[in-house]
Amino acid sequence: MAMDPAGQTDTAGVIARPPLLFLAALLIGFVLDRLLRLPFPVAENDLVTWIIGGALMLIGFALFAAGIRNFLRAETPVPTNEPTRVLVTTGIHGWTRNPIYLGMFLIYGGIGVAAQNMWILVLTLPLAILIRYGVVAREEAYLERRFGDAYRDYRQRVRRWL
Repeated sequence: MAMDPAGQTDTAGVIARPPLLFLAALLIGFVLDRLLRLPFPVAENDLVTWIIGGALMLIGFALFAAGIRNFLRAETPVPTNEPTRVLVTTGIHGWTRNPIYLGMFLIYGGIGVAAQNMWILVLTLPLAILIRYGVVAREEAYLERRFGDAYRDYRQRVRRWL
């Protein structure tokens, strides 16, 4: 973990808090499903969708929790609207630079599968583009400004997603 060298207080300036983006996509998916239901490729009430959806949600929650735990141990804020104090590069962050967002995507997809809601799954692509360019790209630029070579080295060693 690298300490903030400059003591800066700026933030990444993301377009919106990521949990709100995921929640909005879920709500839009449920509303669209009520208005214009798309057929789900697996039969209704199929135990398989619950097992797959539940597994995705459990794995997602584990990644999400591991990422949050890393931030808390490093005593750096999790919310994107607060300045980062420390560059977290160990633990789950040594495998993926975005375990919290990756976990959110797995939880989101798991909900879509368990609910047999094709709209939620269809909205995954626009949500991924929104998160990638409206959140992650801004965070990466911010971390590079804030931590310089330490972040560039980390970015070279660890993949963005997996």
